[in-house]
Amino acid sequence: MSLETTGPLVDPRDVPGWLARLVEATADTDAEAFTRLTVPEGEDPRAASVLVLFGEEPGHGPDVLLLRRADTLGSHAGQVAFPGGGADEGDRGPIDTALREAEEETGVEVSGIRPVALLPRLYIPVSRFAVTPVLAHWAEPSPVHAVDPGETAAVARVPVAELADPANRFLVRSPDRRYKGPAFTVGELFVWGFTAGVLAALLRLGGWERPWDHTDVRDLDVAWARHMERGTSRE
Repeated sequence: MSLETTGPLVDPRDVPGWLARLVEATADTDAEAFTRLTVPEGEDPRAASVLVLFGEEPGHGPDVLLLRRADTLGSHAGQVAFPGGGADEGDRGPIDTALREAEEETGVEVSGIRPVALLPRLYIPVSRFAVTPVLAHWAEPSPVHAVDPGETAAVARVPVAELADPANRFLVRSPDRRYKGPAFTVGELFVWGFTAGVLAALLRLGGWERPWDHTDVRDLDVAWARHMERGTSRE
């Protein structure tokens, strides 16, 4: 499938009702719904994909699969992300990449996953990746875990209701004030950057967003340090 193809891969009526609005919304959504960044003229970014895997648990309703990178990594240490990574030569497109990476990182059984939509390619200037988020329904959930603890510290199914809770949402800005974007704190996870930006847009498109305080802007390094302190105190 072409990297340029975006929108629903299935009839929105064929997915659970709680997911239908989001799948339908992808038909009219472009990259500007997620980011203001575009690929610089003349640059050929490396292709990558992430799996945005939505499931449902009786105890907490719809959820999304996230992982936390190992604290020992040289880059992105401790950051929360969707499963995913760069495309390999043998991948047939963004869906192949996303499913392969998710299986390698979380041990998820890909046979139980149904891709339902492709989101627009999103440019990440720091890594020079053009990332295609693959929206999927976890039709037959399977156990997941951190396959390689050297790369992944934890894997979690995070309830959409907790992400949408106004008490868990705020904005962060970098020390140089060049970056400002959405952030979430859910349990032991501190989510910011690319992942938080995609989640914020999906909450809005899926009709899950609740009013929250957009004037709550925190310095990224301070918010990160306080979150780590809370995690240490819990231990």
